[in-house]
Amino acid sequence: MAQGPSAKFVEQAAALLADDPAKAEEQARAILKTAPNDPRALLILGSARRRQRDPEAAYRLLAPLAKAYPRAANTHYELGATLVALGRATEAIAALRQAVSLNPDHAEAWRTLGEQLFDEGEISAAEAAFARLLCTSIQNPALKGAAIALSQDRPVDAETQLRAYLIAHPNDVEALRLMGDTLIRLGRYADAETLLAHCLELDSGQDGARFFYADALFHQQKGTEALSQAERLLRQKPDDPAYLNLMAGCLGLVGEDSRVGDIYAKLANGYPKQPRIWLNYGHALRTVGKSHEAVTAYRRCIALAPGLGEAYWSLANLKLAAFTREEEATMLAQVARSDLSADDRLHLHYALGKALEDRGEYAASFDRYREAARMRRVTTPYDASDMTQLVRRSKAVFTPAVIADREGAGFSSKAPIFIVGLPRSGSTLIEQILASHSKVEGTRELPDIGFIAGNLGWLTRDTQEYPGRVVSLDAANLNSLGRSFLEKTRAHRKLDRPFFVDKMPNNFQHIGLIQLILPHAKFVDARRHPLGACFSAFKQHFAQGQAFSYDLADSGRYYRDYVDLMAHFDAVLPGRIHRVIYEDLVEDTDLIVRRLLDYCGLPFEESCLKFYENARAVRTVSSEQVRRPVFRDGVNQWRHYEPWLGPLKEALGPALENWR
Repeated sequence: MAQGPSAKFVEQAAALLADDPAKAEEQARAILKTAPNDPRALLILGSARRRQRDPEAAYRLLAPLAKAYPRAANTHYELGATLVALGRATEAIAALRQAVSLNPDHAEAWRTLGEQLFDEGEISAAEAAFARLLCTSIQNPALKGAAIALSQDRPVDAETQLRAYLIAHPNDVEALRLMGDTLIRLGRYADAETLLAHCLELDSGQDGARFFYADALFHQQKGTEALSQAERLLRQKPDDPAYLNLMAGCLGLVGEDSRVGDIYAKLANGYPKQPRIWLNYGHALRTVGKSHEAVTAYRRCIALAPGLGEAYWSLANLKLAAFTREEEATMLAQVARSDLSADDRLHLHYALGKALEDRGEYAASFDRYREAARMRRVTTPYDASDMTQLVRRSKAVFTPAVIADREGAGFSSKAPIFIVGLPRSGSTLIEQILASHSKVEGTRELPDIGFIAGNLGWLTRDTQEYPGRVVSLDAANLNSLGRSFLEKTRAHRKLDRPFFVDKMPNNFQHIGLIQLILPHAKFVDARRHPLGACFSAFKQHFAQGQAFSYDLADSGRYYRDYVDLMAHFDAVLPGRIHRVIYEDLVEDTDLIVRRLLDYCGLPFEESCLKFYENARAVRTVSSEQVRRPVFRDGVNQWRHYEPWLGPLKEALGPALENWR
């Protein structure tokens, strides 16, 4: 737009828009008295009316202005923002796209475009707009290359560039924020946490860095810490959908499931065209037992995004009803698409496997499960020898003498009951039974023992680290670790009952550690027929962990190592571990429940046999099964697939013949 004699006054009026739009309007009108058609003053006036929540008046000014000046990026941006306020989404998106095509560095136009596309459920386009926003919002030219690499989903390249820059500029908060984002994309959450904490120490007002910091904490299941960061963000922007989504995830980690549902109900109402909100809302509804409402949410998600494979798999995982022929046809059409993402494709294979299983087409079903597992294995590498070596080291370290020498060490609490074993072996059912007792609270699969083991070298490649470092700890350190476990897990205990359940199945790997830091804890080994347990895990897509389960031979070896380690602890800790065989529990529930309660030192309560009446939230894939009385249908489902389980049988070896 051409400069005129009133340019100084125009600049002054424009500078007032952000903080005092009423004053900006006043000055724009003063300019228009002497220059009635000045396009700059008209643009300021239109923007001022929009900012003062009068989009109709703004539109009457901006629409003809945009038509008269088709190459004015700011005018098209203001028109687009006004159309957003008027609820005219299609026109708004067109105007905003025109703005960014005229000025690709217009950060606010990219932001508004991304938000509007998100509202309309156009996921890919919204993500592309936010990626461009990342590039345009970077002020330092030296960081542009890294920002572009991130926007193009090249985090390795971004890390290389940022690492070189940060060597010379270690306290550059913009670079630190970018590096935090990069490390999260690379899955290096602990590194991201450390770096972003430093960034926030330098500038606590960096909301972008705080969001990534909370995300890094969330991915490490540090729920309490992440929650405090999310709450701080929401104090600034209480309706921000990204912050609300993060808040819901954090609340889920600390067991505030009803609040999770409330947040997603609010988001679904505010963003009804956003499929992933409906997906997450379905998850929240399923957790609190509202299964039929969850089905509705998942189907709403599918209607909005027919290619979103996780929605179909979530529907299949409810195990409430078989897919219709029409739904199967839609899944087949989607999985045939060449442009479908790998994640959507593997979820669809899992869902189709379940659909075919429900119809008794077991060969075709197995093919789908096998293809899904193959795809998952590509992104989830696993070395079976790591577990075998851990078992060997544990047997060598945790001898009867070592246990006896540390008698009296550790924290003396009797509160924890650990349910261990393989996933899909009845652990959720056992937890539900125990949590139906008046003295026991069910929590979730708590990560805290894994954190303790990780700090002692569990996940390092140095075979001398874990569990060797456990027995090098003195009595004070063992006591401190036990006490810390009780303190860290307190956030999950809402009912103030004397006992609580931690049903992380993988904790069987850490029984030696738990014994030394919590010598009075209870251990319940949930065991199932190896073919039943391993195949049930094989056809399940786990959100995280259980990398062994995506290959039948690896599953068999894992099961074999598990029973080997449990046999060792049966010998060195006689009477300390109570075994519940899933098949026995199904066959004679009353007897097995009474024995379980007796082991835990609990009086029998009838409510434990009516566990299905317990309305507590259940976060695992067995959530619907434990809300029904015990049924026998699932005990021998693996037999339908026995012709294809040869690699599993071979890997199991003697563990199959003598599995109890």
